[in-house]
Amino acid sequence: MNLPVTSLDSWQQLLSHTIDDPAELIRLLDLPETLVAPARKAAKGFPLRVPMPYLRRIEKGNPDDPLLKQVLPLVAETQKVTGFVADPLSEAQYNPHQGIVHKYKGRVLLIMTGACAINCRYCFRRHFPYDENRLGPEQWQTMLNYLRADSSIEEVILSGGDPLAVSDNRLQRLVNDLSTISHLKRLRIHSRLPVVIPERVTPELLGILGKNRLQTTLVLHVNHGNEIDDTVGRALNALRDAHITLLNQAVLLRGINDSVHALKHLNESLFDWGVLPYYLFVLDPVDGAAHFDIPDAEAQNLVAQLQAQLPGYLVPKLAREIPDRPSKTVLPTVTS
Repeated sequence: MNLPVTSLDSWQQLLSHTIDDPAELIRLLDLPETLVAPARKAAKGFPLRVPMPYLRRIEKGNPDDPLLKQVLPLVAETQKVTGFVADPLSEAQYNPHQGIVHKYKGRVLLIMTGACAINCRYCFRRHFPYDENRLGPEQWQTMLNYLRADSSIEEVILSGGDPLAVSDNRLQRLVNDLSTISHLKRLRIHSRLPVVIPERVTPELLGILGKNRLQTTLVLHVNHGNEIDDTVGRALNALRDAHITLLNQAVLLRGINDSVHALKHLNESLFDWGVLPYYLFVLDPVDGAAHFDIPDAEAQNLVAQLQAQLPGYLVPKLAREIPDRPSKTVLPTVTS
């Protein structure tokens, strides 16, 4: 079984020792010191968090690096923009118990943790009340009772934060408990950890995810092809070898992947390592991220151009999540 190259640092150590000081990030990447003050101002509202394996993929001395732009706090985040709100998907109204978000028929999302390996500046949950959604022992039992009581639920989605930031013991316990609920068929995990800290893909994790009765799918979150290096690729190979289905969802972001070239590079890079492009989301209108926004018409035109260059299976569905609708809303492609 192919595993990522090991290092002296365990994934737990890498997760615990991320870069959280804008001045340190800027120094390590040989960027202008003039970026420090605005980054510190923006980080007061949403902290900086970058793990070392991801930082090593950012080009030094390049303030326009597409990976850097996903993590560097900017003063634009402090500006209020009409229509950009704290809870853009209205998740609060679908939060029947702590740690549970139940929006769509047949599937339930569990907020496993508020912890992430990386703080993406466009995150739609950057204002989510994680402290009110902790799954302690009492809430854990309530969650299981909720799932057992509704036989229409066939799929459980682990989210967060990042669900793979929890310990193997906690993850194993949850998978074991879910496996006892007879009407559950599928387990889906949304995680950025195999990409930002590929060392997270250990034999222990592969055993937990690959050896249970539920059909297991891992949905990655990669926005740019430069995020996938050989170490990440080996981690993805190991997950595929464990018979875990790999999908990717990306967000269309101004200045990061808003070109046909960048999107083509992303989707071909994903498929080179056995990951199928799944969704390309237009930005959720979360407060602090308006500077990443791209109009729907521009997004639709980009995907239409992408369709002309790639086979259909390499073109993700362009979609928006709209509160109170029974599913994601797929946007039709248009030609210029």
